Amino acid sequence: MVRRIDVTGAEGVRLAAWEFADPLKETQRSGGPEGPDPAPPPYGVLLLHGLMGRAGHWADTARWLSARYRAVGLDQRGHGRSEGPQEDAFGREEFVADAEAAVEQLGLAPVALVGHAMGALTAWQLAARRPDLVRALVICDMRASALGERSQREWEEWYASWPVPFATLADVRKWFGEDDPTLERPRASRGDFFAEVMAESPDGWRPVFRREQMLRVRETWVHDAHWEELAQVQCPTLVVRGLDGELGRAEAQEMVRVLPRGIYAEVPDAGHLVHYDQPAGWRRVVEPFLQAALADHS
Repeated sequence: MVRRIDVTGAEGVRLAAWEFADPLKETQRSGGPEGPDPAPPPYGVLLLHGLMGRAGHWADTARWLSARYRAVGLDQRGHGRSEGPQEDAFGREEFVADAEAAVEQLGLAPVALVGHAMGALTAWQLAARRPDLVRALVICDMRASALGERSQREWEEWYASWPVPFATLADVRKWFGEDDPTLERPRASRGDFFAEVMAESPDGWRPVFRREQMLRVRETWVHDAHWEELAQVQCPTLVVRGLDGELGRAEAQEMVRVLPRGIYAEVPDAGHLVHYDQPAGWRRVVEPFLQAALADHS
């Protein structure tokens, strides 16, 4: 089952949240022969995708989480089915306020936040701001250090290199999974990831987002370091990196040191898209962490 839930974000922006889980049997919902109505899951998990992503990228993770928790993925502003607001409404404050609104409107608190890349930054900024809402945190492949102007220029050049429009989805998968010159080695999972953020147009397949807008979103965090907010996170926090990802081991371990209750994990044979590259390895490190972090309150 896939279910959309509408959320009102900061400044009235319309956001789409998604549940990916098997529905309860009718008799379970109505208190039939199988017993009384089941108790709701004791904890909520909010899944926050990275730049260019969408909640659907979390579908596999959300399904196994839903056996124990209420797992909800959020299309962040300008992504997926959520509204793309005015050009100046893509700051860090807006993204964090959107996530805060989703937690409160969906009744997920006290919540476990699971974030990838940009979504991980949003997650730890919310955890620092509202410790009363957040019980546990998973940070996947996001750096706390400033990336700088050179990094932003490299992204501009990368966007310019995309051979859009793509004739077919197979061409999308091949370019992002094999032909992209920034790849060190082929990754079919990367092609699958980008195929999910393409839409068919009269002349071929194009991204559902505006690349110029994504650059503006990235501009809001790329020049700043985020160590101070990281140090303010009080809940148990798992820092996950792929061995071939963007977050290096030394920086990841320093993030764990800075975090008051930080834990380190790495996933072999995974790049930046850890949950896509190695879904079983991702689950192996995240699932026991959440069970332990939430055990005292479940």
